[in-house]
Amino acid sequence: MIGVQRAAAESLARVLGGSSLSAVLEDADPASEGWERAAVQDSVYGALRNLGELRACLSQLLHQPLHDSRLEALLLVALYQLAHSRAAPHAVVDHAVKAAEAVGFARAKGLVNAVLRNFLRDQAAVIAKAHTSLVGRHSYPGWWIAKLREQQPRAWESILCCGNEHPPFTLRVNRRRCAVQDYLQQLKLVGLKARQTGTCAVTLSRPTRVSNLPGFTGGWVSVQDAGAQLAAPILDAGEGSYVLDACAAPGGKAAHLLERADIHLVALDCNGSRLHRVRENLTRLGLSADVVEGDASAPEEWWDGRPYDCILADVPCSASGVVRRHPDIKWLRRETDLEGFSRRQADLVDALWQTLVRGGKFLYATCSVFREENQDQAERILSRHRDARRLPVGGLPADGALLPNHDHDGFFYALFQKD
Repeated sequence: MIGVQRAAAESLARVLGGSSLSAVLEDADPASEGWERAAVQDSVYGALRNLGELRACLSQLLHQPLHDSRLEALLLVALYQLAHSRAAPHAVVDHAVKAAEAVGFARAKGLVNAVLRNFLRDQAAVIAKAHTSLVGRHSYPGWWIAKLREQQPRAWESILCCGNEHPPFTLRVNRRRCAVQDYLQQLKLVGLKARQTGTCAVTLSRPTRVSNLPGFTGGWVSVQDAGAQLAAPILDAGEGSYVLDACAAPGGKAAHLLERADIHLVALDCNGSRLHRVRENLTRLGLSADVVEGDASAPEEWWDGRPYDCILADVPCSASGVVRRHPDIKWLRRETDLEGFSRRQADLVDALWQTLVRGGKFLYATCSVFREENQDQAERILSRHRDARRLPVGGLPADGALLPNHDHDGFFYALFQKD
């Protein structure tokens, strides 16, 4: 466990220093045991989900601020394990003290021991005091909480709560290969409990490796959130349509469009390395598309002049609707980032609009819960493009916001037609 604490603390320090969690975990020691990697991942995810609370607790237990981010990260990881895991408290404390020495903080062994033992002695009171602040209670930055309270006065607490949960493990059943009820039966036969959560969506009671899923390598199913699975049916590209997925990587929505109808799809993305995943997904599913590397905001570099019947623009955004899958986002994002995302989104829409045929459909989508990227952006699309008309979308709230809940992440959809 000493190695787990040390690796988790090093990973947490890197994330809080500005690195993305996914990149940090990809750098994990390939020689480590599978259980060790899982334990490190659980500790880092848990510490990030509860970071506001943990920091508020740590501030009570210290007489003066720490000046080394690695030592702070080690204490945060240990506090997470004490407060939110089933690990034996005495083992957590002992291993944290030894880990401090292993990473060069021999002089801090006494401090680590005292902080953690004081926490165990007064745990209930320390946590209760941490929860007196909104940041300590909800474990989000203050600006994030304030913005949601203003924009979602009835739902802000449930949105924050969902963002701190473990995400559902949801599959999209490939209708070309298998019916949903048939696949549920296949899962039952191998001892995996699941329920249907959408037209093609099946959510397992607990996550599992894809190698355990019946027919995964044969293209029967893909891993995709139930909310993300709404994009293809909302756009509803008909047989023979010429369709553009403008920000396609890693390819989930592109594949879903192809599973629903025989269309000619162009899968575009500006990240060449991520397009490799698009090709892999299409190959596994037995589907084909024109995979193109290019910047959606610069059609002159890749567009052949043939207008598209349908365009899906799942634009870059704050990803504030998927923080339970990427808890580092809460702490790496800044409020000022929303303005930059909004400008980028507008540029993408304006560039892509010219490539849409008259009478064609355009689906604007984000995985954000903030108005600046969603409802406000949709209104600005209508104001900038007089030939745009917003279409109603059945099954969604009138404003297009799909707020996160137990079954799906947070998304926004706005469907337009070019008159």
